[in-house]
Amino acid sequence: MTGLTVLVDADACPVKEEVYRVALRHDVAVVIVANSYIRIPEHRLVSRQIVTDGFDAADDWIVEASGPASLVITADILLAQRALEKGARVLSPTGKPFTDASIGNAVAVRAIHADLRAGLGEGAPRGAPPFTKQDRSRFLGAMDTALVALKKAAGG
Repeated sequence: MTGLTVLVDADACPVKEEVYRVALRHDVAVVIVANSYIRIPEHRLVSRQIVTDGFDAADDWIVEASGPASLVITADILLAQRALEKGARVLSPTGKPFTDASIGNAVAVRAIHADLRAGLGEGAPRGAPPFTKQDRSRFLGAMDTALVALKKAAGG
C-alpha cells in the first residue's frame, strides 16, 4: 500500500467508529478487512476489503498489505506478531500497543491460555473481559499517538 494506512481486522472489532474518527482527523486511509459485508462511511479515505471465508484469510490479506507505513488494529495476537514482522505498528482495540518487545510474552501467554482451555474443557474461562468505556478512551489516545508517530517516521 502507498501512503499511511490503518488496516482493521474488522469482524469483531469494537472500535471501528473510533478508527474512522481518528484516522480521518489525521487524513489517513482506512481499510476495513472482513470476511463479510460491513457498512462503512462514505468517504474517500475509507474502503472495505472482503476476503474469503478461508482460515486466516483476513489475517493473510492484512499481513500482505502491511508495512512500515501501516497501523494494524487487531485483538489477534498471532496477526499482531505477523504484522510486526512486516514493520507495521500494531494496536489492540483496548489501546494496548503490540511491540517487538512485548509480542513474545503475549504469544506465550496466549499459548498458556490455550493449554488451560484444552485441559479444563467446559470449565475453562472463555474470551476476553468485557470491553469498557475506559478501553475505548485508551484506544482513542493510543491510536492518535500511533498515527502521530507514523507520520513523523514517514517524514510528515
